[in-house]
Amino acid sequence: MDNLQIASPEIFLLTATCVVLVVGLFLKPEQRQLNYWMAQATLVITLIIASSQINSSPMTAFEGAYGIDTMSASLKCWILAIVFGGFLYSRDYLDERKIARSEYYVLGLFGTAGMMIMVSATNMLSIYLGLELLALSLYAMVALYRDNSPSAEAAMKYFVLGALASGMLLYGISMIYGATGSLNLAVINDVLSSGNERSVGARFGLVFVIVGLAFKLGAVPFHMWVPDVYDGAPTSVTLFISTAPKIAAFAMTVRLLVDALPVLHADWQQMLSILAALSVIVGNLVAIAQTNIKRMLAYSTISHVGFLLMGFVAASAEGYSSAMFYAIVYSFTTLAAFGVLLALSRDGYEAVNLSDLAGLGKRNALLGVVMMLAMISLAGVPPLIGFHAKLAVLKAVVDGGYMWLAIVGVFMSVIGAFYYLRVIKLMYFDEPIVQTEVEASSDVSAGLAVNGLALLVLGFMPGLIMGVCQLAFGIIQ
Repeated sequence: MDNLQIASPEIFLLTATCVVLVVGLFLKPEQRQLNYWMAQATLVITLIIASSQINSSPMTAFEGAYGIDTMSASLKCWILAIVFGGFLYSRDYLDERKIARSEYYVLGLFGTAGMMIMVSATNMLSIYLGLELLALSLYAMVALYRDNSPSAEAAMKYFVLGALASGMLLYGISMIYGATGSLNLAVINDVLSSGNERSVGARFGLVFVIVGLAFKLGAVPFHMWVPDVYDGAPTSVTLFISTAPKIAAFAMTVRLLVDALPVLHADWQQMLSILAALSVIVGNLVAIAQTNIKRMLAYSTISHVGFLLMGFVAASAEGYSSAMFYAIVYSFTTLAAFGVLLALSRDGYEAVNLSDLAGLGKRNALLGVVMMLAMISLAGVPPLIGFHAKLAVLKAVVDGGYMWLAIVGVFMSVIGAFYYLRVIKLMYFDEPIVQTEVEASSDVSAGLAVNGLALLVLGFMPGLIMGVCQLAFGIIQ
């Protein structure tokens, strides 16, 4: 019963997802909205169950393969809330394009279950199973728009490169298992801490694990899939890929490196510092040249992955908590940006070019303000919450002795601010190419208003999120 209680959010989510799947088979086309409401109700109930575990003491289940702690419970709540927002913003987009709507929600829910498993896994095999549940759902979601050849091409690229990354990760896990004789994260740590004779094989495995993680995160030089998938996938799917899975990827990195291989921190610090520097440099420089906003946000993601990795380079509780803070803030901010793009993409019209945002401040004041707040937050300009996220990571990096990496991060943030501010300039100083007003449905408008307001309010009260992140890594009790 303890096992079932610990995994109760995932058990309910998977059971309800199967119900949504079966019910969707019998619904008439005019009844398809029921799928949306069932999916949202599933997320809300799962969120309530997951939130009840936040104050629980750390526990493991299923012979040590699964567990809960402050980090896993709080990250699950954020994942569920962000997926709820993503479904809300995507509903009208999916309806107008007649993309397989029930399948989108079912695959999204299965992907969410995969993310929750990744967050709570305490065994390398359960981490991998959660990762594959998420990855297979994402491959299918990218290909959902069957009448669109770029979507099919993007899905194929994503599938092939994702399979390669999964193979690398699995090979690394097998080498670590060979060196330590266990897949349990705590046991691996204990074995490697007891002597150095086993660490040689574990170091070989670590290289492949880092490669697999870098592929999944989209870090340079393993980033080649990110711009093509972001651009080719339907915008609703791009929103899903670019938000909550980043939180799950952060959690997977914590489990594999911090929980299982802290003894090898000197080795993975060096590798991650190079990946972080390359990601920040390439992501920001290439984003400047983009005229397609989805590709611009893809390279922006790559640069933010660099900042996320900087928290791990610090190899301290402050660094890990700042990386967790960064992953949450980035996902929440990107949700607002893509929500605006989905609201603009109406009646078969896709808002994919920067020029499509021209005059948005005049056409719809709410969308213009929300997009402006999202861009300022992504650029790391105070008083938005994104500023505090970058500041926390840079402080941790400096305290960890990587001053050169912090200098690279600051310098590239200044350069990267150009392409974010360019979007604001287009929205408020350029004449709109399309003169028609943009109308978003009332619930989407309300969601975007809350999303944008939160970016501003949390900028004045960053401790609301940072406090939980510090609690997760024992900085505060």
